[in-house]
Amino acid sequence: MARLKRFGVSIPADLVDAFDRLIEGKGYRTRSEAIRDLMRDVLVESEWESNAGEVVGTVTIVYNHEVREIARVLTHLQHQYLDAIVCTTHVHLDEHNCMEVLVVRGSAAEVQAIADKLISTRGVKHGKLVCTTTGKSLV
Repeated sequence: MARLKRFGVSIPADLVDAFDRLIEGKGYRTRSEAIRDLMRDVLVESEWESNAGEVVGTVTIVYNHEVREIARVLTHLQHQYLDAIVCTTHVHLDEHNCMEVLVVRGSAAEVQAIADKLISTRGVKHGKLVCTTTGKSLV
């Protein structure tokens, strides 16, 4: 286990109370666990902003499969990025709408570019890139 370091922080009581209510609702056992997750989140965000190494993320898109040529266009785009797209999952939501979730790996700029191309495709109703890390730089 990693060596622990204790430190003190001065925070207004109302802010701590609100934070405690929030983390209890999310199932955290201690403030320390929640603060560690917040710190990791900021570090992951910094990793993406620096564009210095390999990152991972998921691109989720919802689209109407009846839009002309959308399946072909999305497949063509995905084939352009064979090295970066690790896998895809396709879900039929109803008789008209589908959802795809793509796991993407590469530089932050490359992953963002892939997400932008997929999300901006005609017929995509909603899309979202969720950025995360390979975990190599986190403790």
